[in-house]
Amino acid sequence: MLTQALLVDDSRSVLNFLKRHIEAEGLVEATTFLDPVEALACARERVFDLVLVDYEMPHMDGISFIRTFRRLPGCADIPIAMITSRQTDDVKMEALQAGATDFLPKQPQSVEMTVRLRNLIQFGAAVRKLSDRAAHLASEVAAATRKLGEREEEIILRLALAVEYRDNDTGEHALRVARYSRIIAEQLGLPARLCRDIYLAAPLHDVGKVAIPDNILLKPGKLTDQEMAVIRTHATIGKKILADSSCELIQLGAQIAAGHHERWDGAGYPSGLKADEIPMAARVVAVADVFDALTTRRPYKEPMPIEVARNYLVENKGRQFDPACVEAFLSRWDEVLDIAAGGQATPFHKVEAPLTPTMECPVEGPSPEFAATT
Repeated sequence: MLTQALLVDDSRSVLNFLKRHIEAEGLVEATTFLDPVEALACARERVFDLVLVDYEMPHMDGISFIRTFRRLPGCADIPIAMITSRQTDDVKMEALQAGATDFLPKQPQSVEMTVRLRNLIQFGAAVRKLSDRAAHLASEVAAATRKLGEREEEIILRLALAVEYRDNDTGEHALRVARYSRIIAEQLGLPARLCRDIYLAAPLHDVGKVAIPDNILLKPGKLTDQEMAVIRTHATIGKKILADSSCELIQLGAQIAAGHHERWDGAGYPSGLKADEIPMAARVVAVADVFDALTTRRPYKEPMPIEVARNYLVENKGRQFDPACVEAFLSRWDEVLDIAAGGQATPFHKVEAPLTPTMECPVEGPSPEFAATT
């Protein structure tokens, strides 16, 4: 690739000489300007490897040009030589402070100019090579980081699905809860990164159920008080499974697993937290999880009509749920209905569902209140 040089001088004869001289060995392609303002406009659109600029010009002197050029994006390290016959210390110092790299004498046939120019061309080519290398490495790092993030997200989802397939016929509960949670987080105005992380970590809310015996988890009837106590341990177990991870998503998953059964009024479990004591992510997922539990078939119950489930949320905001989370959820009701009906079903990180044959579910089941607390 030819070194791209920007030449700026108000003398056409000087420009022509510089262009012939700098392009003589076939290593440089020069772009010339008589007007420094036009040259700067070009530099905003094109990338140059080397700049030669006259000191004395109308409209803008060389020092002002250099100072302005250095402020352009990507122009901080490009070598700039100022052409001047005024070699006073004051001029040199001011030019260096503005960002000049070197000085070229005004004499056209100067041997010094030839040598300095050759050095500047080599310097400009080296800076371009280093810049290209840095850009390539940055691109590779970004790609590797993105790939690691994708694998992290997929592992989290597959862990969540492994839990869901124990007591859900398709495993899609985790995906719907993730989508509902994202709606709530976005409508609450949470930062975009946190909305994304809640969406990705929400499927881990029931990871503690891996430790619940099948005869309790899949029981087709109402649980005894002792069985309910066992079921409720899944929140604490989930926190233990996910705690102390170096992965921020899993740390968020631990908050959600531990807190998604806490209640706004403090009557929840396992810690009896209330209101703002409950982590925001857990409050978000609590609404999403209960709504999906109410509106889908489970081994112990038939699905509740959508509007009845909506009324349940409304009746229990400020008691079971954070009122702001309920309002955020209901404010995008059309999207909620779309998800509940099977829309927005693009596989979460390309993981298809269902992955196993469906299970038969009994018709009889417990009350909606029971479903909402488990």
